[in-house]
Amino acid sequence: MALTEDKGERHPRAPLAPWLRGTLVTLGSISVTMLGLLLVTFVIGRVMPIDPVLAIVGERASQSTYDAVYEQLGLDKPIIVQFLYYLGDVVRGDFGMSLLNARPVSEDIARVFPATLELATLGTLIGVFLGVPLGVIAAVRRGSWIDQIARVVALVGYSMPIFWLGLMGLLIFYGILGWVGGPGRLDIFYQDIVPSRTGMILLDSAIAGEWGVFRNAFSHIVLPASLLGYYSLAYISRMTRSFMLEQMSAEYVTTARVKGMSERAVIWGHAFKNIRVQLITVIALSYANLLEGSVLTEIIFSWPGIGSYITTALLSADMNAVLGGTVVIGLIFICLNIFSDLLYKVFDPRSK
Repeated sequence: MALTEDKGERHPRAPLAPWLRGTLVTLGSISVTMLGLLLVTFVIGRVMPIDPVLAIVGERASQSTYDAVYEQLGLDKPIIVQFLYYLGDVVRGDFGMSLLNARPVSEDIARVFPATLELATLGTLIGVFLGVPLGVIAAVRRGSWIDQIARVVALVGYSMPIFWLGLMGLLIFYGILGWVGGPGRLDIFYQDIVPSRTGMILLDSAIAGEWGVFRNAFSHIVLPASLLGYYSLAYISRMTRSFMLEQMSAEYVTTARVKGMSERAVIWGHAFKNIRVQLITVIALSYANLLEGSVLTEIIFSWPGIGSYITTALLSADMNAVLGGTVVIGLIFICLNIFSDLLYKVFDPRSK
């Protein structure tokens, strides 16, 4: 007798596709991280010993004016309601009004952030293109004079205060030798010649074909970018050397050499290939640190970036601007982490 299929039998559901599950996990992690960031910035804004109402109306305002502004800011509502209002405003890109210039903070950040992006990007490129080869060569020639120089370079980069290097750089290369431009992004003569499309003067001037503006902008950015690049180089070269030393002592490297493979192929085709994923994290963190930590460099070189903006706002008790800039910096860290995860999947198929 032929066996009939039991139509009432329930088949198990197919497991959720790995890529979909990974996407959901990533989105959940991003949401929780952003919520935590917003909660921290909200709490900071409330515990700071600064009265936002007095910062707006002034100390000579009447009590009725004070009370009206107090209610207008929603400070009379429960703290959880205030946080929900704050959360909704940030989701819409509304960080409030700046107390310094009575403009939306989001517009101010959009205006100053390209300057920091331009400076940090050039500094990171310098750090990567010099730091990675230096770290590889130092690891391959361990104990040689090249290795000693690389270690000293990294040590000095970590030890020297960045503000001292900036001041010495201005004194020597601008004040004495005159090789570079001074503080600021452009000389007065070249300002407002190129229309701002991206906010990054080097890119805007190249697009417009204004090479005189480009050369002047480059003369101003080369010193602070080199300073940040040196800081990035010290970190990247040190980590690259450490990663390569671990790979060079692995058995597969010895096997490749025994088989007669050239030293160049062993180093760059095998050892370096296996540290690319680790270097992605190092470079991403270095880039994020330059975007966030270039405050002193921007102040020394009068660079109108987000670091100078947040510092000026903090000294002026403009908490809307401070918190808005903090949220943007936190969002940059999150975006760079996501970008790093995507690159992991490109360079390391095992992570898919």
